[in-house]
Amino acid sequence: MMKYRIGIDGGGTHCRGRLVDDKGYCLAEFVGGSANVYTQYQSALDEVEKVVAELFKLANLPCSEYVNSILVAGLAGANVPQVKARLESWKLPGLTHKIVSDVETACIGAHAGNPGAVFICGTGSQGAVWDGESFHLIGGWGFMLSDLASGAELGKNALRMALLAHEGIIPHSSATQQLMSEFKHSAEEMLLWTQRAQPRDWARYAKQIFEFAQHQDGHAQTLVKQCVADAELMIDALMDRCHNELTLLGGMAQPLKEWLPQRIVNRLSVAKGDALDGALYLARHYSFSE
Repeated sequence: MMKYRIGIDGGGTHCRGRLVDDKGYCLAEFVGGSANVYTQYQSALDEVEKVVAELFKLANLPCSEYVNSILVAGLAGANVPQVKARLESWKLPGLTHKIVSDVETACIGAHAGNPGAVFICGTGSQGAVWDGESFHLIGGWGFMLSDLASGAELGKNALRMALLAHEGIIPHSSATQQLMSEFKHSAEEMLLWTQRAQPRDWARYAKQIFEFAQHQDGHAQTLVKQCVADAELMIDALMDRCHNELTLLGGMAQPLKEWLPQRIVNRLSVAKGDALDGALYLARHYSFSE
């Protein structure tokens, strides 16, 4: 009897799914909306159900084949204990499933199931170490408390510095002038923006800061150096627990790498796969209940 595996990566702004047969042949792929089970628990799970249904539809498989299938989904927010407890009661009729955090599937994918570590630094940030049997996670507690070396954190620090310069507390630079111009050089305009801004909105300023830093802007370099110091703090904590490969992932990975000390760069490895590959790896190695 054919067995099917479904992998879902819900760690970004979209929920990506892939359905494969027991030989690993891809039968269907589908991309849905966001699936953060901490910020939007029910809608995230609704999105997972939608992706699974669409995958079976695209593969011309009836829902009755759920009983011969296993789903592993790596979802943002699934690391929070309260959320994990709620997820234990979630079911899709007939479908064997396992839900883990997106950083876990990313770690498994990056190292093709072998022991290793990842530090994901994108809009937010989180680290994971996989020793072959269990995970150790650091960070991932959201923009207000955590997310060191993330795009959102760098953007927040940049706007704070721009506001200091705007008020004459520190000198202006090209970077702070540019940032304030986006708010019509108005502190009130910036304040109103913060009331509706999401982490991804703060993060969009990170690229500018790296570009200004490359052009020797003093304020931008100060911001980048602080971001690098935060990254070192997180990466060192991961390296203390992991003597295998370590991979940087996320939109901040490449620009940060150019500023990291050589001792860390020497430890870094290229990802062998992504979070979707990691979810499918776990699905293949998860026992079916007969």
